[in-house]
Amino acid sequence: MAATSLKLPDDLKRRIEALAAGLQKTPHAFMVDALEREAARLELRARFAADAADAESRALASGEAIPLDIAFDYLESRAAGEQPRRPRARRWRGSK
Repeated sequence: MAATSLKLPDDLKRRIEALAAGLQKTPHAFMVDALEREAARLELRARFAADAADAESRALASGEAIPLDIAFDYLESRAAGEQPRRPRARRWRGSK
């Protein structure tokens, strides 16, 4: 494991110490957990953005997409534990 030095403002250091103590963790463990969560969140956001850009490119190239109301109905059914039929993309304009 690599060591890293981190200079914190005094107020932030006190806040971290108090929060860590309330969780029965060391300030170090608290900071490592916080950094891990933030890194995972940013990686997930980057994957989401890449997937969205890919889907947009495919929709623009094909001229097909799933209408929003149908997509929402499908997702609501899935969230409710149902197994609805996956909607099919429909032509919304002529492809290039």
